[in-house]
Amino acid sequence: MSGNFFSRLVPSSFKLSAACVATIGALAACGGGSNLPAFLTLDGNQPIVIAHRGASAYYPEETKEAYTLAISMGADVIEPDLVMTKDGVLIARHDVTLATSTDVASHPEFASRKRAGENGDGEAVAADWFTADFTLAEIKTLRAKSPSYELAKVYNGLFQVITFQEVLDLIKAKAADTGRTIAVYPETKNPSYHYNLWKSGALPARLEDVLVKMIKDNGLNSKTAPIYVQSFEPGSLQYMRTIGSQVKQMQLIDAYDVDYKAGKLIYGTAPGNLVYSQPTDWKLAGRKELFDVMLTPQGLADIKQYADGIGAWKPMVIPVKCQLDAKGDCKDLDGNGTFDGYPDAEPQAPTSLVADAHKAGLFVHEYTFKRGKSDYNTTFDARNDPLSEYLQHFRLGVDGVFSDAADIAIAARAAYLREMGR
Repeated sequence: MSGNFFSRLVPSSFKLSAACVATIGALAACGGGSNLPAFLTLDGNQPIVIAHRGASAYYPEETKEAYTLAISMGADVIEPDLVMTKDGVLIARHDVTLATSTDVASHPEFASRKRAGENGDGEAVAADWFTADFTLAEIKTLRAKSPSYELAKVYNGLFQVITFQEVLDLIKAKAADTGRTIAVYPETKNPSYHYNLWKSGALPARLEDVLVKMIKDNGLNSKTAPIYVQSFEPGSLQYMRTIGSQVKQMQLIDAYDVDYKAGKLIYGTAPGNLVYSQPTDWKLAGRKELFDVMLTPQGLADIKQYADGIGAWKPMVIPVKCQLDAKGDCKDLDGNGTFDGYPDAEPQAPTSLVADAHKAGLFVHEYTFKRGKSDYNTTFDARNDPLSEYLQHFRLGVDGVFSDAADIAIAARAAYLREMGR
């Protein structure tokens, strides 16, 4: 792949002038008509649609077919999670284990590879197959399967696992075919886990070193290039800056769970709860701070030192809460016999996070919008109107949304543009 290919295709939306960024309301400076209402995004552009693991609601996630479908749907960005093989190749998989997303269990030649370990976040795994125990050639004999969507499970066993380079090659090919640049949004998955494997000699290279080299080799190492690199671990992003990363970097922010009765997020302090309440690298370093400190003005200012935006969980922007029955329990609003969390919860007044992040100069990309009413993360009020949930968030000025169903996200954005008179 030519190192200059992507730079030739960077759209104007990735080349905003400093004056345009600083003066979002001056639409004429951003190329918009003076009579049009301003977008509330950081850069004054319409929010982007990020295809979460590709069109993962329809095809097994993180496959060439899922990414190709998402691009055809109109997604602006495709997102691969990156883990490393035994021979140092970055592949698109969400987990460091293979049983959930591949057919490895049906391969008798790999039966002896099943072992105990950890899931990358420090939680014990009784028995599974681990990516770091397999070469790329061996991974290529496996076939992907969907861990969640029934529509996607129809295609289980048909598609290969692909490498990050193959993702970049797909983007190049689609850009050549259509003239439309698609951005890529890799996540450094479980960086501390991979770092420890590298230090022990089980992996030949550090994940971030391989990623930054690939970014440079593919002509993507600039702030205006169509790429974002994300991680839940600050240390991964900070390290990438020290080895020359100039791309847009995004700090992901998590929480342990939602307290649906109180309408608040839970940041647990029990040892098991720290898996999602605290970045793994902070935990390993003995730090006591939890993810919630990142949501404060000071936390956002700290993030700005090494990143360009945040990846926020949806209830950090619009909290959700259940209705209580006479006993003080959460009501089963959808009538399926049990309280299911998000599908039985309702949105509350927005937080100030989007405004606070923008004030700090940070983009806000939210995760994850699902396909329909039966899927986790879709609130009860949006059960029969999948566009309405997106609209609630677009109106607040979020800069982008991660979606398993890019077609629905694109339709929702079109509705938002019509609402804005655009």
